Amino acid sequence: MSSRYAQLRPYTLPGSLSELSGPAYGSVVLPRHLDWGPHYEYDLADVADVLLMYERVIREAQTPEDLHTHLNADVLRSRWRKLFLPGPARAAWEARFPELASTAAAA
Repeated sequence: MSSRYAQLRPYTLPGSLSELSGPAYGSVVLPRHLDWGPHYEYDLADVADVLLMYERVIREAQTPEDLHTHLNADVLRSRWRKLFLPGPARAAWEARFPELASTAAAA
């Protein structure tokens, strides 16, 4: 069950997946408006870190630029079905990008 906030919150989406040109390897520190907890460096070689970072960026992005800068299209496609996202966020992304829904259905 998702919260009322998650149901009503608008989620930022990119115009296309090809715009997602963020890093695929290395380490990332997200800006405070995306990750306001203790300072954390995400190691993109660690699957748990990738999932956590992508979940936070998708939930908290305020502009398409947030998505373009921090998400990578290939990484997103490969990890989509493993992401723990609010239902409305997942639905919005899959409605805009049916390939993500078909990737999830094939899993």
